[in-house]
Amino acid sequence: MARSEYDTEMTEGPGTGPPAADLPFRVMLTMHVHPGREEEFEQTWLRIGDGVTGHPANLGQWLVRSADEPSTYYIVSDWVNERLFREFESTPGHLEHRKILHPLRARGSMATGALLAFLPGAASADPAAAPAGVLVETSAARPVRTSVGAG
Repeated sequence: MARSEYDTEMTEGPGTGPPAADLPFRVMLTMHVHPGREEEFEQTWLRIGDGVTGHPANLGQWLVRSADEPSTYYIVSDWVNERLFREFESTPGHLEHRKILHPLRARGSMATGALLAFLPGAASADPAAAPAGVLVETSAARPVRTSVGAG
């Protein structure tokens, strides 16, 4: 089989970082809350959030209310890696967290992925605040991968 110009081995650039298993892992939930229960959902999520953020492998999480659909929320949660997130999924703490939120939820979905790169915006207070292991692109330097424990 003949090699094409696209068969060259890459030594730098996209796709040449550590294996996905070693990269920080992002979980993105879409949560559709029963109409009229939005405030209760937000308060409950904040009250029980340490059930997630208190886990040693959790890097942090965000709650986003949709600007287009007031009963829709996006929960973004970052983890040290996929393996540790998957272990967390079966812990009693996570199961209790889900049990508390479940009555407020009409439906939901989950998407996941490895964090590959971070492009800080001009208004970013701390452009180097990417999770550990994520490629950080700045205009002043070559892309660098943040070290484990940074972030």
